[in-house]
Amino acid sequence: MVTPPASRRPGFSRRAQYGLFAGYMLAISGALFGLLMVITAHYDPDGHNALRGVVQDISSPVASAGRELIGGGRNAYEAVAAYIDAGSKNRAMGREVAADRTAIVSGRNAIFENSRLRALLKMEQSERAPVVAGQIVSSMGENSRTFAILNKGHLAGVTSGEPVRGPDGLVGLVVQTGAISAQVLLISDTGAVVPVRRASDGLPAFSRGLGDGRLTLTSAVPGINPFKVGDTFVTSGTGGVYAPGIPVAIVIGIDHDGAIARPFADPARLDFALVEPQFVTAPPAPTEIKTKTVHHNKGRK
Repeated sequence: MVTPPASRRPGFSRRAQYGLFAGYMLAISGALFGLLMVITAHYDPDGHNALRGVVQDISSPVASAGRELIGGGRNAYEAVAAYIDAGSKNRAMGREVAADRTAIVSGRNAIFENSRLRALLKMEQSERAPVVAGQIVSSMGENSRTFAILNKGHLAGVTSGEPVRGPDGLVGLVVQTGAISAQVLLISDTGAVVPVRRASDGLPAFSRGLGDGRLTLTSAVPGINPFKVGDTFVTSGTGGVYAPGIPVAIVIGIDHDGAIARPFADPARLDFALVEPQFVTAPPAPTEIKTKTVHHNKGRK
């Protein structure tokens, strides 16, 4: 036995009937309203205008709500677009700031290096012509021994026993040379002894390295400790190796034997340096010796 197909008529569902009826009523109402508008526009213009005003009043809130909804959507879109644009601009500004920071750091470094090169140039123009100018490429320590490597060797005229100085002060002494490099014994090494004098009054003293980047100063006059914190010392020229007047160290502490000092040429900041010939005190001129001899002979007569 075959079951009859289910009915597809609108009457089968009450909800469908109501929906269909409402659609019919809306369609009929719209047609009647349109017909009314046509009749009033032709036979009663004033009534037509009044009817249009009523329709406008009814539709105005709906139109306003729609406009606000559209405006809100547009504002939201513009806000999102502005946020994205601001983000991209911020990233671009961040890149520019980073580039500017790099340029500033490079510029400051160039200024620093130029100042130190100018200091070296000023030393090169002094009466004592240097052997060669070079760069400290590294420093190293072996137990209590501290050395630096200069990027100039015997091909550039560097020989052992020549003093090395930087823009800040005395660095050390060349102790070994290669073809294109030289080993410099720093004044902070335990084996480095430098005759010095106090810059303010010429007090003679000796500087010896402590092996830890510092120096110890002992007075050349036994039994006294005349040092004060802040005293500055330069080379005295005694011994004929280091020329007089090269800045050496500043006193940072006092101990029972003398003073503790910090070198002006900080090993951590060593960069450019000059190798100078050994300083040798010039002997008296022959004319001076002859004059003295003549006066001595006259005294005998």
